[in-house]
Amino acid sequence: MTNFKRPSLGRALCAGVALVAVAALGAPASAERLRASHQWPQDDVRGEMVEIIKDEVEAAGVDLQVRIYPSASLFKPKQQWDAMTTGQLDISAFPLDYASGRHPQFSATLMPGLVKNHDHARRLNDSKFMDRIKKIINDAGVVVLSDAWLAGGFVGKDFCVTTPESVEGKVMRAAGPLFEQMLAAAGASINSMPSSEIYSAMSTGVLDGANTSSGSLVSYRIYEQSSCLTPPGDYALWFMYEPILMSKRSFDQLNEAQQEALMAAGKKAEEFFFEKAKGLDQTLVETYKKAGVKVTKMTKAQYDAWIDVAQESSYKNFAEEVENGAKLIEMARSVD
Repeated sequence: MTNFKRPSLGRALCAGVALVAVAALGAPASAERLRASHQWPQDDVRGEMVEIIKDEVEAAGVDLQVRIYPSASLFKPKQQWDAMTTGQLDISAFPLDYASGRHPQFSATLMPGLVKNHDHARRLNDSKFMDRIKKIINDAGVVVLSDAWLAGGFVGKDFCVTTPESVEGKVMRAAGPLFEQMLAAAGASINSMPSSEIYSAMSTGVLDGANTSSGSLVSYRIYEQSSCLTPPGDYALWFMYEPILMSKRSFDQLNEAQQEALMAAGKKAEEFFFEKAKGLDQTLVETYKKAGVKVTKMTKAQYDAWIDVAQESSYKNFAEEVENGAKLIEMARSVD
């Protein structure tokens, strides 16, 4: 009979330590873990941007990991700004106008008719206008990782949004106070809510219509509650700045290599977004037509009528009530 010797306690402990060490090679215990939050499904373009940042920084070999919480599963949409400024949240895909209650100047990034098209939006990124906006963001304790501007349109449950008169007596959702002011001046009642709540509000009759980004109009399947879509088209009233942001407190705690990896990842996500942005508007139209929703494009005359209403409401109020409001509008309009 062969005799087997029981391994000593010391040798067993050494073996256990070795196994733990080998396992640790696959997932370094020292890796910094960041939490990223957003309100959209993960296959929304803004969710894809966050996924690119996660993949890029984890592949950079700088001991940085990112866990993503989509569909408002970690924070409600408008809670994310305060969570970033206090360091409770690290990264967010965030519509900046959602924080206009804290910083009224942010409403300039959702001003009716201020952005002409996707190429114009990209030129704005490198303007004095956005330098001023980004200084306010930074001073509040937040860092911009990626710029992103989304075009958007209008939907109606049983009507088409064309002229200002078309919304008279209707209950509308708008993405920010300046669009709310314009719609109210046209005779609509306003019900404020995140874009993630539009579907249920239209299904229950709380809303007659809404405006939001092309991405959200598709991602949230709002076509199931709509009879008519007014897409961005040649005359886009609606453009919104929806960047990928990071808590400055979290960013400053990282080492230089990690910070550089995040900024490089943010740039890659931004380039990806710009290539997809124009396609989102076409996907919007195709999706709604396939769903049997009427699609009607706004004419130049209708667009001009909305701008006239906005000039006497949104633009006027912003210039009078927001610190340096008139100057901000002037800076944005100076970008061809």
